[in-house]
Amino acid sequence: MVGLKPTDIPPSAAVKFLSAGTAGCIADLCTFPLDTAKVRLQIQGESKASKTGKNVKYKGVFGTIATMVRMEGPTSLYNGLVAGLQRQMSFASIRIGLYDSVKQLYTPKGSDNTSIFTRLLAGCTTGAMAVTCAQPTDVVKVRFQAHIRVVGGPKKYNGTVDAYRTIAREEGVKGLWKGTLPNITRNAIVNCGELVTYDLIKEALLKYHLMTDNFPCHFVAAFGAGFCATVVASPVDVVKTRYMNSKPGQYKNALNCMLTMVVKEGPTAFYKGFMPSFLRLGSWNVVMFVSFEQLKRLMVLAQVAWESPF
Repeated sequence: MVGLKPTDIPPSAAVKFLSAGTAGCIADLCTFPLDTAKVRLQIQGESKASKTGKNVKYKGVFGTIATMVRMEGPTSLYNGLVAGLQRQMSFASIRIGLYDSVKQLYTPKGSDNTSIFTRLLAGCTTGAMAVTCAQPTDVVKVRFQAHIRVVGGPKKYNGTVDAYRTIAREEGVKGLWKGTLPNITRNAIVNCGELVTYDLIKEALLKYHLMTDNFPCHFVAAFGAGFCATVVASPVDVVKTRYMNSKPGQYKNALNCMLTMVVKEGPTAFYKGFMPSFLRLGSWNVVMFVSFEQLKRLMVLAQVAWESPF
């Protein structure tokens, strides 16, 4: 047995909520450089470019990371980390932590099995709820990650709080919710790709006694979930990143952003940064789901120990 053993007491909604947010933060800490590389590759080819970054060319995941370290220093790989952690505590807590509760809500009373449609509906619901609440943190995170700043060069924002203030002042409060629609679309797809796939793979592995409910099972299910999510969500993810990073007036809306990409760069532009997306989403899913399962068990054990008489 690897890790904590499954408990007889099911985790409460509050335990799942807190565990999901914490696990999301752990996963972000481990995979943030890959996410930053993904953003840089996705925005490469945009018509707008800063004087600093217009001649920068990124090639591949590790080439992008090496270029960033050489030009901007190693800390550039973690630009936007604070906003990223803020995002996970609000975002992952809702979309992952509330998934089981919403799934049970949608499951007809007396039904022994949960249909795939019900799982998909639950995934879309929690994904949309999470984006609505956490969109400002995502906008700030992407702005930090996309900004090219050579060593010693001027900063675009003086910290995370300043970024929120600056965007709200220059673009209005609605600027903090820029790209909400493509982000809701993306995260509905990602949520279904991640949670439903993880749910189904894990259920199948346990049902047919291929694995027991421990680390290897969680690892396999999470890896499969990461790959499925990357394949289906990459086009929407690229559009979301481009639109959220754009200057006011550059694109009329997310649809215009998508059409501009097709005309200027061709349909392959929708899969720019696919490899870092998969490396990031695959590894993020593995770290997150493994941490999530262990944190749930740890919190249940802590709760039992707290409630037990001394």
